[in-house]
Amino acid sequence: MTTQVGRLTEAAPVTVVKARRSLGARIAEGVGGGLLRVFLILVGLFWLVPTIGLLLASLRKPEDMNASGWWTVFSKPSQLTFDSYQKLLENSDITNSLLNTVLITVPATILVVVIGSLAGYAFAWMEFPGRDWWFLGVVGLLVVPVQVALIPIAELFGKIGLFGTVLGVILFHTGFGLPFAVFLLRNFFAEIPRELLEAARLDGAGELRLFARVVMPLGGPAIASLGIFQFLWVWNDMLVALVFTKSGTQPITVALQTQVRQFGNNIDVLAPGAFISMVIPLAVFFAFQRQFVSGVMAGAVK
Repeated sequence: MTTQVGRLTEAAPVTVVKARRSLGARIAEGVGGGLLRVFLILVGLFWLVPTIGLLLASLRKPEDMNASGWWTVFSKPSQLTFDSYQKLLENSDITNSLLNTVLITVPATILVVVIGSLAGYAFAWMEFPGRDWWFLGVVGLLVVPVQVALIPIAELFGKIGLFGTVLGVILFHTGFGLPFAVFLLRNFFAEIPRELLEAARLDGAGELRLFARVVMPLGGPAIASLGIFQFLWVWNDMLVALVFTKSGTQPITVALQTQVRQFGNNIDVLAPGAFISMVIPLAVFFAFQRQFVSGVMAGAVK
């Protein structure tokens, strides 16, 4: 009995030391986490400064912008006005270009998501001759730069009557967006358990029904991530639109560049136009932020 008491007495200080150490570790972790959160918040606010500056600049009059910086609105809030946005709505070039941007971006995003999903499922779970070689060819297309194809495809579109049209820009963005879409979705669909697909086949599901009822719901996060990527790429594109569009089919990026070239001091139209062009992709990203994060992290933890 004495020996057991002695052992307990000797072990007690060790337990206390461990408890004290774990308490200190918890305090250190809490302080470190708090400092990290503060640091990340400061970084986020720093990256939002240009967006906030553009918003405040779009709400000021041209004479105020020529006289001082946008930060002066904090001391003189009377400078804020919506006159610039009213002039923007009266500018037919900007409003038509904004509509053209929607007409280009939405179909190009939908086509890439739909075709990429079908092709990704085929490469992941369907057997056909040369499947692996075809997939390697698709992966090889990822390294082809857009600049290499501008002139040949422009000549091709000119011969078939698609140059300068919205349809031509949609087809170009769809063609160059598909390799990445197929690569991303094929790798995601390949992680689906085979037993789940075989169980659906035993229940009488065909390939199309299997794709629509099983694969698509499970692939929602990856498909949402792909849709966000494609939407942002097409919406913010200027190079392809500058080459393949004309005056009546230009998106907002080219229209704003034209305003700079023709009217160097047309800041009352450029500032609100640039802010609208930037805030719409931001709104789309934040609306699907949870699906985007889930799609990016998909497959990282099994």
